Amino acid sequence: MTELDFAKKIHDFGGAAYLVGGAVRDKFRGVEAHDKDYCVTGLDEKIFVEAFPDAVKFGKSFPVYAVEIDEKNCEVAFARTERKISSGYRGFEILFSPSVTIEQDLFRRDTTINAMAVEILSGKLVDPFGGRQDVLDKKIRAVSKHFTDDPVRALRAARQAAQFNFEICSETVEAMKLCGEELSREPSERIFDELVTALKTDKPSIFFRSLERAELLEIIFPEIFRLRGKTQPTHFHPEGDAYEHTMQIVDDVAKINPKPAVRFAALMHDIGKGSTPPEKLPHHYKHEIRGIDVLNKMNRRMTLPNDWKKFAAFVIREHMRAARLKKPGKIVELLLKLNGLKFSVKDFCDVILIDNHGLPPYLEHAQEIIDELLKIGGKDAPPELHGSQVGEWIYTARVRRFVEIYS
Repeated sequence: MTELDFAKKIHDFGGAAYLVGGAVRDKFRGVEAHDKDYCVTGLDEKIFVEAFPDAVKFGKSFPVYAVEIDEKNCEVAFARTERKISSGYRGFEILFSPSVTIEQDLFRRDTTINAMAVEILSGKLVDPFGGRQDVLDKKIRAVSKHFTDDPVRALRAARQAAQFNFEICSETVEAMKLCGEELSREPSERIFDELVTALKTDKPSIFFRSLERAELLEIIFPEIFRLRGKTQPTHFHPEGDAYEHTMQIVDDVAKINPKPAVRFAALMHDIGKGSTPPEKLPHHYKHEIRGIDVLNKMNRRMTLPNDWKKFAAFVIREHMRAARLKKPGKIVELLLKLNGLKFSVKDFCDVILIDNHGLPPYLEHAQEIIDELLKIGGKDAPPELHGSQVGEWIYTARVRRFVEIYS
């Protein structure tokens, strides 16, 4: 079924079909939309089900259906209104009925660039809040005072700024500030979801800087906030304090590595500097040790994916010494630990490359060296060796092989 066929059928049953949200926004941004979402007005749910018997319903608070349109599963929702009745993301009274207009549905949305619709049959743009102009002006602006009803909208505004490299309007920043108290009580998974999306953008630092501007960074990511003002030796870090350094690193890693988990590790690599005592500045001795404790505290608050946590911890522990190792035995140990991670050698090297402005020779050829070391195993050990002796022999043989390769 094509989009036009879908809209005609909706019309034949007495309703109207609209393309909404990101697809409309992206049209005015001049980019192709990855997904299309639709909104239906003037139609009873029972009649919709009769018209589209193969549609699959999901969503508990209000009906949303998956419908195959243009050979893709698309979300089709009924126009609805919302009224906040208590705190939290579940604290809404939702009304959907054939009488709800598309304008009413758009009014409940977060920012103007997401509050536009196009009626499919006529091609008419419905833009009651100036979203098209805001796209052209590269502005993030709240639709209404109800922006603060869901505090996570503050994170979305910051994330949209990073996604599209748009500026958040000053009045919307003020609205974001009002979300702090309730946002601190939101389920951590909602915050983590926004973090993941922000890390997928071309310039993740905009997300964190936007939260800082709205006085939310300390509430949501206190570990990152505490990097502010933590001075560093200017010879090594002319960019400024640990916060500025971290923002630069996460942006530069984002240019060469698309994985959000790797970008998160870049974000965390110097996180221990936030706990450096003021009297020790600008030096940050043992910040890699303190950084593990900070990461663990963050994990207790947010529950990070286990592979994210393990990789970030590895980067925190090793990012300083990896560029300085000289002893073959220590290098072999590091390479074999690196091989045991779920992430690629390149993932680790990308963070080290950006942080140190280069790689030591052994890391430039790390995967080749690892492959060569792994050719040596227990089957090669002298038959008279047993137990721990075999392990010691393998380690020694691998170090010897590394020296042969590296020299």
